[in-house]
Amino acid sequence: MKIGIDYTVGVYQGSGIGRYTRVLAHALAAVDHENEYTLLWARAYGQGGRELPRLDRASSFPPNFRARRLPLTNRALTAGWHRLRLPVPVEALSGPLDVLHAPDFVAPPTRRARRIVTIHDLTFLVVPQYAHPPLRAYLGRAVPHNVQSADHIFADSEATRRDLIRLLGVAEERISVVHVAAEARFHPFTEEERAAGRRTLAGAGVPDGPYFLTVGTLEPRKNHIGLLRAFARLRRLGAPHRLVIAGQPGWGFEPIFAAVERHGLAEVVTFLDFFPDPLLPALYACADLLILPSFYEGFGIPLLEAMGSGTPAVVADRPSLPEIAGGAARLVDPDDHTALTEAIWTLLHDAGAREELRRRGLERVRDFAPRRLAELVVARYRALA
Repeated sequence: MKIGIDYTVGVYQGSGIGRYTRVLAHALAAVDHENEYTLLWARAYGQGGRELPRLDRASSFPPNFRARRLPLTNRALTAGWHRLRLPVPVEALSGPLDVLHAPDFVAPPTRRARRIVTIHDLTFLVVPQYAHPPLRAYLGRAVPHNVQSADHIFADSEATRRDLIRLLGVAEERISVVHVAAEARFHPFTEEERAAGRRTLAGAGVPDGPYFLTVGTLEPRKNHIGLLRAFARLRRLGAPHRLVIAGQPGWGFEPIFAAVERHGLAEVVTFLDFFPDPLLPALYACADLLILPSFYEGFGIPLLEAMGSGTPAVVADRPSLPEIAGGAARLVDPDDHTALTEAIWTLLHDAGAREELRRRGLERVRDFAPRRLAELVVARYRALA
């Protein structure tokens, strides 16, 4: 069987979908030595016309995997396939395929290949006020079309599966829930590893001392402003921690910086933009708590990585975080800043509760093993072909 994977996001994107795609491809490579895989990618450019940094050159795969760079840029292909809907089949560029898996919401047209599309969330429909207006308009046109034309759909979570059925009328049998896989590199650190990690983090801009961590693009949906309000109260209560915010600026990020100034937190909040991916395990393992008060998440990769690292987490009680936590995180209403403050403060002063969350998190993360993800995906490829 010949399987194509749209791998452009895996090559370039550092945020959740890019990491999901990279982990999936490498997990497939570890378990499936029978089928032939083609990782299709197109060059992507940023402002100023420079190619974006490549996070995976798709060169460390076994012989049944090959990478194929498409002749046009990602921007040109997106415009042609998804905005203009030009009926040029991907096989004209890739060669024959039996299955095409598009892990980023939309799939190009195919000649005969069966198409699988991964839908990570329906932010633009569920909480449209937290979706970037141009992206909301694009996804509002592209996603319903791709969902209806796909042969099968992968959803990151049960919550997203329910949203697909409720909001887009997708039949249940056309959807499989395939969770994001946990990477083995996220694990608890020994005291020696923690000390070495702190030295490395210091060189990457993380000051010495205890810190709370939040990870995610700087945008309204992530509720950074609510977190900053709670953090300001925690500092007044005497918490010695810094707040480390790891994530690139997205749309509507300016009020986040304004909130830091308004609350007088400039000296105790650290922003990490373009943080080196190899240092992420240390960033999680050395944090005292992960705080993720998002208004909506299709999955919540930072929670998975924190659980794998043995770092207790306080997260919003909104989809899909309770599902992913499975009882291994402290849940809180993201609209209630007082409750958020109290949840963090209480956990900070209860070593037994932190240790219990740590234990539960390490147990829960086993449910997201990469091998399990890959076996589910290969089984669906075979059933579809």
